Amino acid sequence: MKIQVKVRPSSKQQKIEHLEDGSLMIYLKSSPTKGKANQELAKILAKQFQVTQSHIRIQHGLASKKKLIEIK
Repeated sequence: MKIQVKVRPSSKQQKIEHLEDGSLMIYLKSSPTKGKANQELAKILAKQFQVTQSHIRIQHGLASKKKLIEIK
């Protein structure tokens, strides 16, 4: 499964919003430095979709706020 994700790093709270276009807006507490936000994103998505973190892969947008995520 592939999903479009928009990320807001350095937020006060961690949450997931479902947008009208079918994508997800994910608010992360971590800063985007040294991949911390991407690691937190993988944890959140793994919990949301009940898979292990190894099943979460960022296909596009590793350094961008808009990402294409593949969930195996």
